[in-house]
Amino acid sequence: MDFHYLTYFINGFMMIAMPIGLTIYLTRKYKQGWRLFWIGAATFIFSQVLHIPFNTLVNPIFNQFKFIALPVVVQTIISAVFLGLSAGLFEELSRFAMYRWVARDARSWSRGLLAGAGHGGVEAIILGGLVLYGYIQMVSLRYADLATVVPAGQLDAVRSQIAAYWLTPWYITLLGALERLFTIPFHLACSILVLQTFTRKQSWWVGLAILYHALVDGTAVFASGMKLSALAIEGIIGIFAISSVEIIYVLFKPEPSIDIFPSQPVNPLIFSPKLIDETEENLDKTRFQ
Repeated sequence: MDFHYLTYFINGFMMIAMPIGLTIYLTRKYKQGWRLFWIGAATFIFSQVLHIPFNTLVNPIFNQFKFIALPVVVQTIISAVFLGLSAGLFEELSRFAMYRWVARDARSWSRGLLAGAGHGGVEAIILGGLVLYGYIQMVSLRYADLATVVPAGQLDAVRSQIAAYWLTPWYITLLGALERLFTIPFHLACSILVLQTFTRKQSWWVGLAILYHALVDGTAVFASGMKLSALAIEGIIGIFAISSVEIIYVLFKPEPSIDIFPSQPVNPLIFSPKLIDETEENLDKTRFQ
C-alpha cells in the first residue's frame, strides 16, 4: 500500500481537527460557549478581506523597485519586512477592533484564548479544506487518462505535478499539520497580547503584538526566500511556537471569581434588629400561642 494515501489524508484532517479539538477543550474547561470562537474566526476573515487586496495592489508597485544593485539577501530582507509588517498590521489591528467593538465582554485570559483559537483555527480549517480538496483531485487523476481531461498544451505540466505529488517523501506530506500545530499557539499568544491593551489599559501592547507578528511572518518569508529546506523552515516556526507558549503562560491571569455572598455591611435602614429586655412581661408577649 502507498502510505501517501494515508499521510496526505491525515495531514488535511489534522489541520481541521486540531483547532476544533482545542476549542472543545477550552469551552468545556472554562464553561464558555463557541461565540468567541466564531467572533475570532470572523475577525481573521475580515483581516484577510483587507490584507489580501492590499498585498495584491502594493506588490506590483513594490516589485518595480527590485533593488537590482543590492545583494539578494538584502532584497529578501526588505520583502520579508514589508510582508511581515503588512500581516501584523492588518491582523492585529483587526484583533484590536474585535476587542474594542465586538467582543467587549472578552476581558479574561480564557476568553482571549477562545478568540485566538477562532482566529488561528479558521485559518487552519480553511487550509485543511484546501489540502483535502487537492488530495481528492490528485487521487482521482493519478491513474486517469489525462488526455481526456486536460488540454493538450498543459498535459506535460500536469503529469509532472501529479508525479511530484506522489513522489514527495511521506514525512514531508505531514508538514502542513505540523505547521498548523506550531501556528495556532502563535495566534493564541497574539490574542493575549492585544487583550492586555484593554485589561491593563496600556495601548503599547497592540504595537508589541504587531511587531511580534511581523517578526514571525517576516522570518518565515526570509527563510523561504533564502531557499531553506521545508524541515528547516518548520524548525524555525517551531521555535516561535515555543516562545508563543511562553507568552501565553507569562500573561496568565486567574479567572475572575464570582462572589456569591458579598461581604458588605448590612444597611441599617433595611435591617436593624433591636434587643429585647428579658422581663417576664416581654417573654409572655413573645411566647408561642
